[in-house]
Amino acid sequence: MYTITTRSKKAEKQYYRALHSRSRPCIPEKLEKLRENPRTACDAHKLKGRLQDKWSCSLGYDIRMVYEIDDENVEIVVVAVGSHKVYG
Repeated sequence: MYTITTRSKKAEKQYYRALHSRSRPCIPEKLEKLRENPRTACDAHKLKGRLQDKWSCSLGYDIRMVYEIDDENVEIVVVAVGSHKVYG
């Protein structure tokens, strides 16, 4: 099972804000599914263009998480969490 980590303070703050959101109690459950299979759970898909080699998944109808998959260290590295603006 993969562990979820961050490599920047900004991503860490966004991640924990989404994780502890009282209005979104289903997010921890979705993250648990993502930890099991980061390539298919939560509508995960590989990104193109400027975010090439990164992945995105849906944590809610308006919350996206952009991340990298580090198979060597069995980690999901969070890059950004937020609305669709995380792509821009």
